[in-house]
Amino acid sequence: MRLNIVVCIKQVPHPEHFHEIKLDPESQTINRRGIPAILNPPDKHALEEALQLKERYGGTITAVSMGPPEASQIMEEAYALGVDRSILLCDPLFAGADTLATARALAIGIQRLGEVDLILCGTHSMDGATGQVGPQLAEILGFPFIGFVRKMEIQERGTVLAERTIERGYLKVEGSLPLVLSVTKEINTPRLPTVIGIMEATQKEIYTWDTKELGIDPALVGIEGSPTRVSGIFERRLSRKGELLQGDPEEVIRKAIKRLRELEALR
Repeated sequence: MRLNIVVCIKQVPHPEHFHEIKLDPESQTINRRGIPAILNPPDKHALEEALQLKERYGGTITAVSMGPPEASQIMEEAYALGVDRSILLCDPLFAGADTLATARALAIGIQRLGEVDLILCGTHSMDGATGQVGPQLAEILGFPFIGFVRKMEIQERGTVLAERTIERGYLKVEGSLPLVLSVTKEINTPRLPTVIGIMEATQKEIYTWDTKELGIDPALVGIEGSPTRVSGIFERRLSRKGELLQGDPEEVIRKAIKRLRELEALR
C-alpha cells in the first residue's frame, strides 16, 4: 500500500524567546520581529511519523505550510529530513488569519495536490496552542479526524487503528482513509537531518503558492476571512513590595502570621 501523505507544519517563535514577544497595539497582532523562528516542535513528530510510514509502506510526503517568505527555512528543513515536496502558501493576504482562515487556505492548497490518503499535524502550535487547525481542516475537506494520537497502525483494509490519549489512559479509535490525524510527542522520537540531507535540501525547489495561484477568494483568508478578531489589547502590570522580618525562626514565624492577617491574606 503506497500512501500519499501530507504533513502540515508551521514556523513559530523560538520558545526560549517567548518573553520577548510583544503585541502591536495598531494591528493588534503579534510582533515577531527580531525573534528567532523554528519549526513548531509538535510538528516534528508529525513529520517523523510520516517518514516512518513511508519507509514501511512506500509513497510520497508533501510538507505544506502557510506563512511569510521567512518560513522557507522550515520548508528546507523538511526537505533535509526526507520529504519529497515542500509547499509554502505565501501571500500578504494570508496575514492575520485565525485558525479557521488558516485551515481554509491549507485545505485549498491540499486539494490542489490531488488524491491524498493521510494528513498529519502536530497537536498544536507553540505560539497559538489552540489545537483547532487539525479538526477544522478535516471538517473543510470532509475527512474523518482523530486527535491526540499516541500510536497508529494502518490495517490492510485501508483503515487506521489509533490510540487516542485521554485522561488516565487512551481510547482505541478506528478511521477510514483518507484521514486527518494530530499526533502527540509520545508517538515517536524525531530524527535529526543528515549532512547529506541538509546539502541536498538547498538544491530542492520550495514551491510557493499565493492566493491567485490557489484561486482563493481573499474574503475567505487572512483577517478578512477570520470570524475571530482581537477586540483590544492591554498590559497588566503587577507590582510587589517585600518586607524583611528579623529575629529567631519562631519569632519570625509569629511576625509573619500576624502580618499576613493584617493584610487579610490569612485567616
